[in-house]
Amino acid sequence: MNNLIDNAAKELVKDYLDHLTSHDEAQISPERKAELIAKIKRLLKEKDAVLVAHYYTHDDIQALAEATGGCVSDSLEMARFSNQHPAKTVVVAGVKFMGETAKILNPEKRVLMPTLEATCSLDLGCPVDEFTAFCDAHPDYTVVVYANTSAAVKARADWVVTSSIAVDVIEHLAEQGKKIIWAPDKHLGRYVQKETGAEMLLWDGSCIVHEEFKARGILDLKKVYPDAAVLVHPESPESVVDIADAVGSTSQLIKASQTLPNQQFIVATDRGIFYKMQQASPHKEFMEAPTAGKGATCRSCAHCPWMAMNALENLALALETDSPEVLVDAELIPKALIPLQRMLDFAKSKR
Repeated sequence: MNNLIDNAAKELVKDYLDHLTSHDEAQISPERKAELIAKIKRLLKEKDAVLVAHYYTHDDIQALAEATGGCVSDSLEMARFSNQHPAKTVVVAGVKFMGETAKILNPEKRVLMPTLEATCSLDLGCPVDEFTAFCDAHPDYTVVVYANTSAAVKARADWVVTSSIAVDVIEHLAEQGKKIIWAPDKHLGRYVQKETGAEMLLWDGSCIVHEEFKARGILDLKKVYPDAAVLVHPESPESVVDIADAVGSTSQLIKASQTLPNQQFIVATDRGIFYKMQQASPHKEFMEAPTAGKGATCRSCAHCPWMAMNALENLALALETDSPEVLVDAELIPKALIPLQRMLDFAKSKR
């Protein structure tokens, strides 16, 4: 594809994954789980803190956020919620860019995470120096970056978008005759480009979870479950998007699972989303879409290894010690806030 930006930083992602140690929470006893949940609830109250969790985190964390007046959502709603909630401390269960976004929108608040090691292949694969150099070489392009990027990359952008609002924003810019630099997810970029017809240069990044889904595997599973609907996140390859019954962000896929008449669903996104899908439609059946690899060749197997780092143990410790705290360079905050606020204002105008 002649508009795909050559990205030498892709090797950074591979190297990081090769050295990543699994942080999946070991099985804990029911007694220990109850103890940790009670402790977290107490500390949230004591510290005037609110828990904001992404759909891809463990069921226990999502349930805890719901039970304590927090938020379980996609990254757009997480950003909205953290911006509007009066709590003095925001605890973000997700990956690092989500914590940074909360801090940019709430510089006066303390923002904690269970671990700062939880990153994202899209963030890793879009280092600010390389990205800035490319943007500077194309000054006549409007720079739009996906939320899955560092604070420094956001500060270089004109717009930040999430998957739930990407098509609307790019359509809006295309109507103004804007040419777009899009980063970092090439698959989402292709989907948006196809939906809008916009002129776009695409950064060559991808999500390690969604890139593993394969159309052939899904079609084979459809032979076993012919009445199942296929739900696909647009970070998936084009061949997977093309066979979907519904394509959308996490929140849009949850809605589709409720509104479509099918009783069975093959879901091409992180399996953490099943908690909310099953909660909304307990009578329906949800299956993971097959991934490309088996055994050692499967790098995510439909679950983000960084989202899996969020656990009850380190969540309790973060609240107890007020650490690790998400810090963003004070000089970056006002620069990164501009494109984030554009997104929030645009989203508000569309509601």
